[in-house]
Amino acid sequence: MLNRFYIEDHVKNALKEDVSFEDITTDNLTGVNDTLSCVLNTREDGVFCGKDVFETVFRVLSDDVKIKFFVEDGDEIKNGDKLAEISGPARAILTGERTALNYIQRMSAIATKSREFQNAIKEYGVRMVDTRKNTPNFRIFEKYAVKTGCGYVHRFNLSDCAMIKDNHVKFAGSITKAVEKLKQSISHAHKIEVECDTLEQVKEAVACGVDIIMLDNMSCDTMREAVKIIDHKAIVEASGRVNMDTLKEIASTGIDVISSSAIVAKAPTMDLGLD
Repeated sequence: MLNRFYIEDHVKNALKEDVSFEDITTDNLTGVNDTLSCVLNTREDGVFCGKDVFETVFRVLSDDVKIKFFVEDGDEIKNGDKLAEISGPARAILTGERTALNYIQRMSAIATKSREFQNAIKEYGVRMVDTRKNTPNFRIFEKYAVKTGCGYVHRFNLSDCAMIKDNHVKFAGSITKAVEKLKQSISHAHKIEVECDTLEQVKEAVACGVDIIMLDNMSCDTMREAVKIIDHKAIVEASGRVNMDTLKEIASTGIDVISSSAIVAKAPTMDLGLD
């Protein structure tokens, strides 16, 4: 669940960007006592996400806007479904419409894409997780949407988990040197993950006793060999070339987690509208 204070701060900044000091169209067409009613509809199938954010946009603009939802975050929705009824001051509803829709259209699209990917590998017991390829300053909403869609989140930011990637290895000199230096400095509560491109790197990472080994852009046959080498000594994550055509074969290799930016970066905007 998203923290209310975070949502409110983010929404206020979004409205500052969009409205500035006035909505010259709405403010000059409506009176302070004018009211209107509308409905939130979906024009395509998917998974709904962003109820609290949608409500917050209108609450920030006016406490008199009333919203009755017929869905909750995570519910599957069908083209033509009425999702909510909105009524109250015309000025607040017309001013907040676009900002409110921008949030839920993006979040619902990510939730939909996450569920599509996770459902595709359900039989293998493999977790579908996101990456840090997020929209700047919108990460918390994108990761919440992934969870709403029944996917899982990777580290939220750089302080969650130590991840040794190829450039870290080049800088440190080797995987072994990088792991040894990290173990001297980081908290006992943090895990260490290593990105591996070859089976030789996998063997080195296992010997270092790391917690997670990412198999990066490996063929499925190579991943199967890597899984045998790791032999349950670490969590095995697969990444790279992940799409709906390759997903099931990757999941069948024996890995534990598949990470991909596709469930966020390639999620199209969902067609939702106020009518």
